[in-house]
Amino acid sequence: MLNPGFTSDLSYQKPEILMKSTKVLFISQEITPYLPESEMALIGRNLPQGIQEKGKEIRTFMPRYGCINERRNQLHEVIRLSGMNLVIDDTDHPLIIKVASIQSARMQVYFIDNEDYFHRKFTLYDEDKNFFEDNDERLIFFARGVLETVKKLRWAPDLIHCHGWISAFVPLLIKKGYSDDPLFAKSKVIYSIYNDEFNKSLRSNVRNKILIDGVTKKDVDLLKTPDYLNLTKLAINFSDGIIYGSAEINKDVDEYIKTINKVVLPYQDPEHYIESFNNFYDQILNNSIDGQKKN
Repeated sequence: MLNPGFTSDLSYQKPEILMKSTKVLFISQEITPYLPESEMALIGRNLPQGIQEKGKEIRTFMPRYGCINERRNQLHEVIRLSGMNLVIDDTDHPLIIKVASIQSARMQVYFIDNEDYFHRKFTLYDEDKNFFEDNDERLIFFARGVLETVKKLRWAPDLIHCHGWISAFVPLLIKKGYSDDPLFAKSKVIYSIYNDEFNKSLRSNVRNKILIDGVTKKDVDLLKTPDYLNLTKLAINFSDGIIYGSAEINKDVDEYIKTINKVVLPYQDPEHYIESFNNFYDQILNNSIDGQKKN
């Protein structure tokens, strides 16, 4: 039996109220051509373009990993967006914003950069496939860096779509830490889950590091054991919709999704997922509008 919120209805029609330019913020762990092609990197590249071609307005963010060739990909710093410091564990970390264009897609990609967190020549694991010890802080810095940059852009997203566990703190921050900010007060969050499990836990004090105004220790109680399963559960709990980004995901996560009352989109064929995702976005937003009418 599927959970009450589980849906596979892809015939959803846009209501008139959504015909205005909906704003969608994509927060991605991987995007090609900046990283090698993978299931997630290809979605990170093609989905925003497809959604933009559906008439929605988009912004796209990813980390500026040190393995990304800035000259080849023509990254350049956006001075007006850079210069802020983010405090994590009582230490200031400068936030640098860079941007590049994918000309064939007529879209820009914003990069979150910081010398301490993202200048190493690898992504989330070192050359021997060891999990970076400071990945907990890198997740926090990336999530907060994206949201602070969006604030500087004064761009209010109707919907935020997160891809990969590096974005796992975004749903929590949107629903708790940034919930009073007019730019994010009405934002809905979708979390895509991929076959990207990690086997080592984040550091035990991550619960304290993620705390900002609006976020309490009770909100992050799951992170008493800060492993992949609980990090993903946390993202699911604070999201409005869940998408299966891979045909197979962690079995415990799969079972957890079936126990909760969330709107869920099953895995979609690569040939048709853009249309399905676009319809799912409209469904999430329409549910929000219906809820506002009832209130």
